[in-house]
Amino acid sequence: MTPETHPFAPWIPEGARLLMCGTFPPAPKRWSMEFYYPNYINDMWRIFGLIYFGDKDALVDVEHKTFRLPEIKELTRRIGLALSDTGREIVRTRNNAADKDLDIRGHIDLDAMLATMPKAVAVATTGEKAAGVIAGLTGTEIPAVGTYVECVLPMPDGTRRHFRHWRMPSSSRAYPLPLEKKTEHYRRMLEAEGMAPIPSEGLNEHTKE
Repeated sequence: MTPETHPFAPWIPEGARLLMCGTFPPAPKRWSMEFYYPNYINDMWRIFGLIYFGDKDALVDVEHKTFRLPEIKELTRRIGLALSDTGREIVRTRNNAADKDLDIRGHIDLDAMLATMPKAVAVATTGEKAAGVIAGLTGTEIPAVGTYVECVLPMPDGTRRHFRHWRMPSSSRAYPLPLEKKTEHYRRMLEAEGMAPIPSEGLNEHTKE
């Protein structure tokens, strides 16, 4: 069982309001792109397609079985969404991507990351294991799915950072909830954080096909 270091740098657009964290990417053979939520059968970017464009395939390249990465990055910049994972070094105890089979050896440096995001007011975790890591770092309870807890975290400069920790349903199809129900959880959270759906003007033309 060989330790793995996270393959992606945190994605932190200027002015990000929300940091969204899963646990750790699947093995590279499962990737359809080199970015967060890369597995083609993971529904995260279909959820965002439904919320912001009313179309689950708005951010999906169906023909090539991948995602429209330039449009995903554009959207995250426009709404102020940062992306990371709670595991920075892990061991796969059963050689798969299931959270229950990930042994986290090194976790997110949450205070340092938030220090680079002065406008961030919330952290969203996309699964129970990720939620447990954030709860452990903040000394708070794990929120129920679709809800949040208030957190206070000491920062490197001696200040204390207040933010909400939202626990979202996993976007994996292994999580037993229909896509539409998952989407409603994410929609409510994004609207509560002032990241309500935006018009589709400015998308590349092939996104609208």
